[in-house]
Amino acid sequence: MSPIAYGALAGLVFGAVSVGMMLPMRLENRTIAYLGAFTGRFAVGFLVPLVALPLPMWGTGAVVGLLISISNAIVAGAYTPIILIGTVGGALIGLIGGFVVA
Repeated sequence: MSPIAYGALAGLVFGAVSVGMMLPMRLENRTIAYLGAFTGRFAVGFLVPLVALPLPMWGTGAVVGLLISISNAIVAGAYTPIILIGTVGGALIGLIGGFVVA
């Protein structure tokens, strides 16, 4: 699978999973919260297979997930869950990408 195709697929899946985790929450503006979460997680999934760092793919994914998640965490004021999910999700996307990206 090409890196762009894998990135698009990983971004869609990671974005959907993140929004799914938010469904039980009581949010003031659900549409904006879902859109913000989806776009941030889509960016993580899309960029991980396209970024080249001198690290294993899972490490690259963790760095990309961390860096993108920091701004979302600052805006939301929920640092630990947003940064943790972004970093772990990015690492998993990188780990899987190491096997499926040609």
